[in-house]
Amino acid sequence: MSTHWQDADKGMQWKRGWNIALVSCSSLLIAAGSLSQVASAELAISPDWQIAQVQSTTRVAAAELNRGIQLIQQGQLNQAIAAFRKSAQLDPQLSAAHYNLGLALRQTGQLQASANAFYQATKVDPNFALAHANLGAALLEGNNLSLAQAYLQRALEIDSELGLAHYNVGLLFELRKDFKQAIRAHENALKYSPNAPEPAYHIGLIQMQRGNQKRARQAFQRALKINPNYAEVHYNLGTMLLADEKLDEALNAFRKSAEANSNYPNAYYGAGLVFMRQQRYGDARQVLQYARDLYTQQGNRQWASEANSLLQRLQSLSSQ
Repeated sequence: MSTHWQDADKGMQWKRGWNIALVSCSSLLIAAGSLSQVASAELAISPDWQIAQVQSTTRVAAAELNRGIQLIQQGQLNQAIAAFRKSAQLDPQLSAAHYNLGLALRQTGQLQASANAFYQATKVDPNFALAHANLGAALLEGNNLSLAQAYLQRALEIDSELGLAHYNVGLLFELRKDFKQAIRAHENALKYSPNAPEPAYHIGLIQMQRGNQKRARQAFQRALKINPNYAEVHYNLGTMLLADEKLDEALNAFRKSAEANSNYPNAYYGAGLVFMRQQRYGDARQVLQYARDLYTQQGNRQWASEANSLLQRLQSLSSQ
């Protein structure tokens, strides 16, 4: 591919409703402190060596938790999972260990295991709002909407200003086609998490579904003010421009989408559609082949087939 269409990937703050921030210092100190209190309460009936052993185990669990966080920062996900799991086994009352284990497991696609870890975090600390919110997100992705709603509501009861929980509530209402409630929830998410572009992006998607192109564009522009390198936003703006036959502007939007995320196949597919309308068949073939290959690599057979169909159509057009 020409470097004109490629650039380094740009990550988003939230992925599919997940808070990826690790929990360490404050939660860790609370957990360690509570265990010290338990050990002190047993002082009159426990031998000194047993108390020392409990305290030593607590320190090791805390060390494993911090080691796991460092491994995450180094990109060593599997090793981090092992460290978080060991921390939770050593100190089952360390809610941060369960929570971070859930985050790490979710990053590897282990949805059920991550949900179990978040659940353990909520059992250890019933007031851990982020754990409830992420458990709700896991259940939401697993299509258990009623239970997801219960945990998300609990997260908001604990912390009414938790933007992540409002965002996931918005996603839930989107799935239920209750767009009015979904927009309200995403607006709340923007209010409490103003640096997260995803709520504005989803408001744009909702407005597109409702046929309100003007409001959709406004919402997408809000998202881009927060994150100018939001590939999906540029792509959707491109599709609207393409529908309006503003081909050069659409192509520019698809180019920005590809520059924001070089592995986002929709950007190349959209560019291929523009090139076909402009009768630039060589350029169209190049980007559509790249889109097809990306779709195939990512396991999206339907859209790989769509791209291949366009390539076959190009073959007939170029031979005329």
